[in-house]
Amino acid sequence: MIKAIIIDDERLARNELKKLLMEFPEIEVVAEAANAGEGIEKIEHINPDLVFLDIQMPGKTGFDMLSELDRTPNVIFTTAYDEYALKAFEVNALDYLLKPVEPKRLADAIQKLHMQDERGDTSSPIPLNVNRSILSENDQVFVKDGERCWFVKLSDIRLFESVGNYAKVYFGPNKPLILKSLNALEERLDEKTFFRANRKHIVNLRLIDKIEPYFNGGLLLELKGGEKIEVSRRQTVKFKEMMSL
Repeated sequence: MIKAIIIDDERLARNELKKLLMEFPEIEVVAEAANAGEGIEKIEHINPDLVFLDIQMPGKTGFDMLSELDRTPNVIFTTAYDEYALKAFEVNALDYLLKPVEPKRLADAIQKLHMQDERGDTSSPIPLNVNRSILSENDQVFVKDGERCWFVKLSDIRLFESVGNYAKVYFGPNKPLILKSLNALEERLDEKTFFRANRKHIVNLRLIDKIEPYFNGGLLLELKGGEKIEVSRRQTVKFKEMMSL
């Protein structure tokens, strides 16, 4: 069982979340708290595996509360405000759910918890649209598109697609847009894992399902998500050298 505490000053929000969590028998809600002070007391006494945490509460915010803990459990933020998403990754949040919490988003967050437990991965997510040195395929990255947010392992991203000044990020069934050019992303990605196939696409070499000859001496790559990406004639030479084809 995964012991969980819900910390939220709104009783109706706590009740609604408890109702949604009934679909996950492995999650046991062992306590509730209506403010940061109560939350700290419950966390220190119970030592939960997971905390569902509101941000805007009377007195201290959820971030204030986390800063006072000696040990921070896994945290899934539940809030009505999307402007704190970037700050959430800084405190190593597992996920960031906007109220009213959608059952599908909650299921995704619980799945991330299970995946993290399986990998033993507690690394802090890195925002893709913030400059930093070369990213490793084992890095966990933070992706935000409007009101939706994801924490995703870089190795699970199969494709980046240029859309003007934005880049579309393909992972699982998701295709969010981030404000980052493909050229800027290419500078941060490890060329041993990610390959610039053409002017508009960067592909994950480890998630290629099929390679076929294509028009004018190029290649056609089929990714594990079903996307078909043309490798330009110029990049085909480089691709064949890299893949020893």
